Amino acid sequence: MRWNDGWLRRRGLPWLRWGTVILLVTILVLDITFPPPLPKARDTSTLVVARDGTPLRAFADRNGVWRYPATPETVSPLYLQALLNYEDRWFWKHPGINPWALLRAGGQWLRGGRIVSGGSTLTMQVARILDPHSRTPWGKAKQLLRALQLEAHLSKREILQLYLERAPFGGTIEGVEAASWAYLGKPASRLSQAEAALLAVLPQSPSRLRPDRHPQAARIARDKVLKRMVALGVWPQAEVDDARVESVVARSLKPPLSAALLAERLHQADPKAARIVSSIDPELQRTLEERVSAYFSNLPERTSAALLVVDNASMQARAYVGSVTFGDKQRLGHVDMVQAWRSPGSTLKPFLYGLALDDGLIHSESLLIDAPQTFGGYRPGNFDSAFNGPIGAAEALRLSLNVPAVDLLDRVGPSRFSARLANGGIELKYPRGGKPNLSMILGGTGARLEDLVGAFAAFNRDGLAGRVRYTDADPVIDRRMMSSGAAWILREILEANPRPGYGLGTFDIGSRPRVAWKTGTSYGFRDAWAIGGTRRYTVGVWVGRPDGTPLPGQYGAVTALPLMFEVIDSLPRARSDGVPAPPPANVAEAEICWPLGLPPEADAPQLCQRRMKAWTLDGAIPPTFAERDARLWNTGRERFEVDAKTGLRLSGECAKPHESRTAQIARWPALASPWLSSQVRQQSRLPVLSPDCVSDGREASSELRIEGLNDRATIARAPGSAHGARLQLRALGTDAKVQWLLDGRWIAETNGAQAFQRDYGEAGEHTLTALAESGAWTRISFRVLL
Repeated sequence: MRWNDGWLRRRGLPWLRWGTVILLVTILVLDITFPPPLPKARDTSTLVVARDGTPLRAFADRNGVWRYPATPETVSPLYLQALLNYEDRWFWKHPGINPWALLRAGGQWLRGGRIVSGGSTLTMQVARILDPHSRTPWGKAKQLLRALQLEAHLSKREILQLYLERAPFGGTIEGVEAASWAYLGKPASRLSQAEAALLAVLPQSPSRLRPDRHPQAARIARDKVLKRMVALGVWPQAEVDDARVESVVARSLKPPLSAALLAERLHQADPKAARIVSSIDPELQRTLEERVSAYFSNLPERTSAALLVVDNASMQARAYVGSVTFGDKQRLGHVDMVQAWRSPGSTLKPFLYGLALDDGLIHSESLLIDAPQTFGGYRPGNFDSAFNGPIGAAEALRLSLNVPAVDLLDRVGPSRFSARLANGGIELKYPRGGKPNLSMILGGTGARLEDLVGAFAAFNRDGLAGRVRYTDADPVIDRRMMSSGAAWILREILEANPRPGYGLGTFDIGSRPRVAWKTGTSYGFRDAWAIGGTRRYTVGVWVGRPDGTPLPGQYGAVTALPLMFEVIDSLPRARSDGVPAPPPANVAEAEICWPLGLPPEADAPQLCQRRMKAWTLDGAIPPTFAERDARLWNTGRERFEVDAKTGLRLSGECAKPHESRTAQIARWPALASPWLSSQVRQQSRLPVLSPDCVSDGREASSELRIEGLNDRATIARAPGSAHGARLQLRALGTDAKVQWLLDGRWIAETNGAQAFQRDYGEAGEHTLTALAESGAWTRISFRVLL
């Protein structure tokens, strides 16, 4: 022993020291010469997930591999137990190589001529994944070197994370997170013991053990892992017995594809992110995607749709459907219509009324006139070409009448209105060289669904519009669209609009949420809109063709509105959703009178011809708008002198003296006359001028006369004629422009006594009205025989 000890001291230790030094130097040289192929920081596919972590869409890496981020903290502890105890019990202690495991595996191979148990550590498996090698002694040596290099460069946790993200699971699926979603449809954090055992063994032979193709082989391998867990005392026998009962059921491999266009949008905004957490509710998203696809399946080809659901409190999107079916070439399913520029139709009208309320121009029942009018050469008409005459502001908005809206915009100013919209988050897009004009309120501009939804949320957010947010990282941007009082009044107006097919009071308002809604249809049926909001959510729907071609017969109330209500009725709701909110302190209900638009006066009851309740803001009760044309009667109070005995009107020049008194009447706008009853018209007329007085020029415009057709006439098509009864008509008695209405619908415009020709093929009783800009008008009735 002494000789051996002396020999070791003299000869053995120096050789051992030098051998160690040479080995270390060799490893160092090899490490420098052949550095390990460590993955780059951004070398995984991008995964866009819902707010609860459910994958929405994965974007493969440059090699087409689906690889989701994973860490030891984000996977189930059951999986880590199964993996480490089955593959590498000494992972946390060995230096990358387990000599005893290698010797055991080598001995078993020599004795049996086949591999009985592997000697590779997890580190060695990661080395093989990062740098594949051949099945030769040199290949094995390379693997051992790479394992040592990994241990030198990385921590144990980092090595384990590489395995969790890169272990092969069949096809282009790598990593336990991607495998868990692909095969099991759930996150790796919620694996059962049976599922953990299955995914722990699957990388040993991904092709042979794929559960979607070889469930029996996968089950046998899984049960082998479960048996090992009992033998090692990791899991109790009873729990393993329960786990063995679970069948191996796997979905066919396919990447997730929900909210595909939003996911693509978020990925493009941050292409280097490995994981992007969106604000989407996965169950709601899935449900609405199916509903949209089914709802619009029968629409004509090339038709698409978009849907956006936003939480009013956070302004975060809960559902985002950018097209009917993603990838559908016929429907241009790759085009995201949530952020596409489209004509907004009439959806901007509520914001115009809000600005007019804040300006003190109107209250909720201000008298507006829906009659043919021309604004600097621009003559708007209604969707159905019919007119309603005198109408309140609230009803004009609910019916989406065009002439009152253009009249209101003309008084507010298009540029100012455009600036207010921009301040509230609605950036408008005009044709090249275009600028704000009166047509913008009818859709003569471009807007985006997401901007409209963010602005409509203002009606349930005290007038604050917000930019829609798609992730928690998106900034909170709230902008004042209107005052809280104006927002409350408009919400009341829009909520009072009954659902199609329902009248007011025909259903229990408490059973459904109160919805402030508005539809819109652009010129030529190119865009159909429906946007509505409850206390909690705002929902927007767009339907049309992405290429901008018309979709005849499809408009907001018919195409988009039913889906919007279906969506709103399916959303989570609170008790307060069906209860009216109390008005703000600066909103009050007042009694007003038409035609003046002012409160009734006790000492002048004749001025109040129609009473109604109106919502007022800041105590303002503005009068009815004065008429623009000086030739028209001025709307409002008319004071004059009358003979105290006869009641005849007196002028400034009368031949004999009169005992006079002051009288007054309330006049309706001249263009409203055709829609007023004879009794109401009589109440608004000045008394007849006394015969001895000189005219004061305050008489009403003379009535027109229609030439070419007698009142109460019957007309018929000429025998053998291919067209209806053809008439040539003209209006006599004015030099102004004349608008012609058939049964309340506009059919023509003439100048003075200019004639126009038209075929009348509509059988039955009809009414023809001629209405001059001067306020003069006439009406005849006739009958058409076929």
